[in-house]
Amino acid sequence: PDGGWGGVLGADSEVVPTAVAAAALRVVAGTGDAETDAAVAAGQRRLAEFGGVAAVTDRAVAVLCQQFQALAGFPEAPAPRRLPLELVLFDGVRRDRISFRTAPFIGIALLQGATMPTGALRRATLKLARPAALRLLEAIHEHEGRTGAFSEDPWPAALVCLGLARAGEAPHLVEAIAGFLRRAVRPDGAWDAVTNLDLTKSAFALTGLVAAGYAADPRLAATRELFHRTQQRNPFPVFDCPAGGWSFSGADGWPVTLESAEIVAGLAGLPGAADDPVLRRGVGWLTERQDTRGSWSLWVRDTKLANDGPCPAITAQGVVALLDAGHTPDSPPVARAVEWLRTAQRPDGSYENLWYRDHTSGTATVLDALARAGLAGDPVAVRARDRLLAAQRDDGSFGPGDDRPGSVEETAWAVHALLAAGLPADDERISRGVGWLLDAQLPDGSWPATRLCVYIRHHMHYPNSIITRGLALRALAAHRSAATRAAHGTPTPGARA
Repeated sequence: PDGGWGGVLGADSEVVPTAVAAAALRVVAGTGDAETDAAVAAGQRRLAEFGGVAAVTDRAVAVLCQQFQALAGFPEAPAPRRLPLELVLFDGVRRDRISFRTAPFIGIALLQGATMPTGALRRATLKLARPAALRLLEAIHEHEGRTGAFSEDPWPAALVCLGLARAGEAPHLVEAIAGFLRRAVRPDGAWDAVTNLDLTKSAFALTGLVAAGYAADPRLAATRELFHRTQQRNPFPVFDCPAGGWSFSGADGWPVTLESAEIVAGLAGLPGAADDPVLRRGVGWLTERQDTRGSWSLWVRDTKLANDGPCPAITAQGVVALLDAGHTPDSPPVARAVEWLRTAQRPDGSYENLWYRDHTSGTATVLDALARAGLAGDPVAVRARDRLLAAQRDDGSFGPGDDRPGSVEETAWAVHALLAAGLPADDERISRGVGWLLDAQLPDGSWPATRLCVYIRHHMHYPNSIITRGLALRALAAHRSAATRAAHGTPTPGARA
């Protein structure tokens, strides 16, 4: 109604989808249709109210918005910054600087090469860079089984398709990507941000059910088989990544640390884990992907791209996964990660989470890991605990720590972490959080999901209802276990000072 577009249907309008959608309508429909012209004009007005493309804090995404606005021919559009396709000539620099954005970076750079004027020197360097760029796209295409999916995400896939088509390059890739986009469109004509999160959902479902006491349930045998079947068998040279991890989608997706750590933790909780070779390979992959600084990033080891890593929440997730899989707190990977986490705390005691809404999720995840490593009484953990408690709302829920409402996900993260840090099950703050979770449960047994999964940091978020349920189950199971221990006089594991 305000003239803009949101990241998902029903969301409030946001600057990035507004800038791109208004431009896309103008490019595709042109001018002359009254309804389309009105929609485009309303979108541009809303974009101006946001502060224009200058309001986009991510430089690479700002270039994307500028590029679409320029393609639409909007007179007020700033000239897009030219992306240096030549980066693809240096694999180490490319991985460090553009990381998982390699494919859309190439797409936009090829588009610019076809639509923006270039001098003689630039034409010469582009002539060298284009073959290297096309080889990278081919490597992704081969790894994915020639599906054209490009991480099963319609947006980067479409950007690659657009760049190749405008540049007149690799028609077989254009055809393959167009086929994927046709297959991925929803019946209502929309595309989801990511079309396949099967392994993400299954991982959080598994860890939630294991925590709730269902590890031996025979129905989870199929889930274990899913993770055995989808473990990466081939290296992914674009990320310089060996085999042994998991993607968020399937056996041919892009290997990613977040899902791999969650899957390791889930497999470690199933019967027979000690003899599971897939779990052992996963643990080896996870330790190999640890940054040299002790942290973990999402996609590329030791990346310098801020939106990839290092991430405190993913680092904490790696610590918990290794501890679940049999590592001890003094094992080198765990000790190095914990030491890095000590340095990553913000002045107010909180921690960042690059892939979920800040800062309650990151603070809770790190506090959980520190407590599991036996450091609940460490000053760093105490500051995180106090910051987390300050985020609790009057109704017992936890939100991001500002005036926004609490969410099931953040409340579950916080309750679980506070229990791990040694707060007793009957602590009034724990009781209010658990009571809020119970009241929030819907009649069908599920919980309402909040848009706090990050698609574009600070700009676009989406919900994932399976993550919501898995986190709620873990929190309630932890509370039940803590209450049982208290009744028998048993101390909380790992919560020593």
